[in-house]
Amino acid sequence: MNKKLQRFVGLIHTVRHLKLKQIYYRIYYRFRNLSVIEPSQPVQFKWKWTGPLLSKQSLFSHNKVKFLNQDGLVNSINDWNCSNKAKLWLYNLHYFDDLSSCEGPEREALQSMFIAKWIEENPPCAGNGWEPYPTSLRLVNWVKWCSLQHDVSSSILKSMLQQGLILNQQLEYHILGNHLFANAKALTFVGTYLKGDESERLLDKGIQLINSELREQFLADGAHFELSPMYHEILLWDLLELIDLAYTSQNKILLECLSYWKEIAQAALSWLSSMIHPDGEVSFFNDSAIGIAMKPEQIFSYASKLGIEFDTCTDYLITHKDSGYSRVSFLSYSLIFDHANVGPDYLPGHAHADTLSFEMSIGEQRVFVNSGTSLYGVSEERLRQRKTPAHNTISVDSYDSSQVWSGFRVAKRAYAKLEKAICDNNEVIISASHNGYLQQKPKVKHTRTLSCDSDSVLIVDSMSKPIESCFHLHLHPDVHLKKTNDKSVEVFLADHILCTLSSSEAITIMDSTYHPEFGKSIPNKKIQIPFSNGNLKTQINLISESM
Repeated sequence: MNKKLQRFVGLIHTVRHLKLKQIYYRIYYRFRNLSVIEPSQPVQFKWKWTGPLLSKQSLFSHNKVKFLNQDGLVNSINDWNCSNKAKLWLYNLHYFDDLSSCEGPEREALQSMFIAKWIEENPPCAGNGWEPYPTSLRLVNWVKWCSLQHDVSSSILKSMLQQGLILNQQLEYHILGNHLFANAKALTFVGTYLKGDESERLLDKGIQLINSELREQFLADGAHFELSPMYHEILLWDLLELIDLAYTSQNKILLECLSYWKEIAQAALSWLSSMIHPDGEVSFFNDSAIGIAMKPEQIFSYASKLGIEFDTCTDYLITHKDSGYSRVSFLSYSLIFDHANVGPDYLPGHAHADTLSFEMSIGEQRVFVNSGTSLYGVSEERLRQRKTPAHNTISVDSYDSSQVWSGFRVAKRAYAKLEKAICDNNEVIISASHNGYLQQKPKVKHTRTLSCDSDSVLIVDSMSKPIESCFHLHLHPDVHLKKTNDKSVEVFLADHILCTLSSSEAITIMDSTYHPEFGKSIPNKKIQIPFSNGNLKTQINLISESM
């Protein structure tokens, strides 16, 4: 199949899962023109934001900025939409997260200058800054910052209302998910902060969207439905800030929502607590990286400040059947297993082809890791990071478990099934399968069974027929390998042995890269174990001195 035809077939298998609403708004937004609304001059309600300000510093002088570990300059009007910068970097330029940073008050004059510069150099509806997602994040940051100022210029207040009114014309119904929730949050913040009929309409719309999207986006086990631990953190933080906004503003409409919002937050906090490693950071399933969302400890601390209590489970086995993740915890190690689907069928943009992958820490050290996410956009590297070989699971021939393509697309996708999850006499057995390869040319079903006890993990991979397959297993860059024979290796942290790994087939050690943050690519090692007989057994044995 040639590339053009392959792309067309992939497009068909992608589009057929979309909601009619998404298709309608994609067409509608392509042809409609935004109305540049000239708002009335608003005034603000007198309340002060008391929530934590924990973003990283990103403004360093009148023209120096830094986002996603990359420096930049804003010297002219063109730099707000610089063609040499990645789209995500430019989005961050327009977010104004520096206004919500720890030492932000020390840069109040610089921040005020950047706000005025943005208003002057970004006319309504022109450029990246007026797209709905950066508009949403910027408005929340501006509201929090303005609430803490002794005086706010009328130009800033008027710009905020104008941005809110224009945002309301382009709510991201064509994308849905976390984007639409961010839109709703922004409307709610603006509508709670500014007085007037226009602001009240924005508030009503924001609250209506928030409540409907909470019902849609958070699963019964507490997970955000896009199944990315990073986006779960982002949405949970958004929800905590909305709860805080209700308390801070004492807005009657928001206060009426508090009980429901806190109920959702409790379940979401519990889920997050089961998806982090002992080092305190999230696991890397789907689009996930460190440094974009708030740290888990910051989220838990914020929840505590808001009086939200949640359950943390210390059982050997935790299984989230709605979202499709299980956690195994013993004294010496912890393991997180992905038996999830790619996310909601109509919104798989942040999905990776990582079905039946796992991550494992020994003590507080991450050892076996998925490769992470260092960039967005459309590139070969972005696609490589989403494909099956970048994860701790099985690829078949040259196929991925789900047909990820472009930057945020998935055609045919794997559907996983949890076959077994039992804990008996301090032994855990989890088994799951997926049909991703059954839908493609290999026509084979992959089943993975993990048998875990206090000092070992046995991984059994079974294919429904003999076929050329490969187990990919990525090592954290802090650990290194020593091959003891063709079928076994020792895993070290410095000169301290953590575990041995042995397999029923020959092991190959390769160079690879690990991406714990956006803009970072760190050399690491990767194990590959090819097999063709349809069955592979891989044993991880912890060494007693590491326990």
